[in-house]
Amino acid sequence: MLKIQVIFLLSFVLLLPFGGASQETTIFKVSDFDLSGKVKSCLVSTDYGKEEYRFNEDGLLTEAITRYSDADYDVTLYKYRKGELLEKRVEQYRDKRLERATSIANIFTMDTTAGNRKVTEKIITYNKELLEQNEYFYTDKKHLSKIIQTTNDGIDETSIIYHEDENTRTAEYFLNGELQQSIRTKTTMQSDTVPIKTISTKNFFDGKPSSAIEKTYIGDGKISSESTLSYDLNLEKFVNLSTVTHTYGPLGVVEKTILKEGANSETKEYLYQFDPFGNWVKQIVTPTNTYKTRKIEYFETQKILKEEE
Repeated sequence: MLKIQVIFLLSFVLLLPFGGASQETTIFKVSDFDLSGKVKSCLVSTDYGKEEYRFNEDGLLTEAITRYSDADYDVTLYKYRKGELLEKRVEQYRDKRLERATSIANIFTMDTTAGNRKVTEKIITYNKELLEQNEYFYTDKKHLSKIIQTTNDGIDETSIIYHEDENTRTAEYFLNGELQQSIRTKTTMQSDTVPIKTISTKNFFDGKPSSAIEKTYIGDGKISSESTLSYDLNLEKFVNLSTVTHTYGPLGVVEKTILKEGANSETKEYLYQFDPFGNWVKQIVTPTNTYKTRKIEYFETQKILKEEE
């Protein structure tokens, strides 16, 4: 099968070994949208369109809507049981009509009868056509160890091998025996109380290094820098293409980003207006003067907590 297929598959599970939860990359939370508190819904308006997010009282995303116009929009629905994802449905609407041929459902089932955890994902169109089946196998430490992907083109197997030392873990992904990707997570301490986590993701083509992304997170998990690299065959090493650094304000929102590409540098600054619950409701980016506004609705429990302060 084409190698591009495994890239899509891995995007679903890349961080699974590090989070300990079975579908961490597909279970989005309030905090993933730069929000805090008991948020019920958030309507984001930009100069290019609108997006809407809805959450349950556990802070899990249940619905995401991207509107291109009043008649054309995409809806993604999430269904959970005891904090685990059971269904993900992506529905496309054009001229306000559901496009059944391009709308799909991801159905997940969990099985522990053999001892270790196994998750089966079936990807089905709304016309009841099975497009793909993925089986995720886990170790007794809840680390993803193997993925079996079945499509009309055949069966592929991705195996994951881990290497660990005192403060570093590396996960290597092999598609049918050929190295596709490695992810190294290293944790150090900036001080006695501030951890620094660096995640280096290297991609391979035909078993040879091709590109990489390195992200650094400081303290409460906010990204500090992100570098994009490419493998230079002549130098036989990765070389930096660009780096973005992020600076945060006292309320935890990004105040400035600096993009460096070679000798060029681009700085953006962010201005905000906040609601009484500490979430921003307007963001202006300079010097481009682009903007976002957010209309945020809270569950009653959040309103009661605010009144009691």
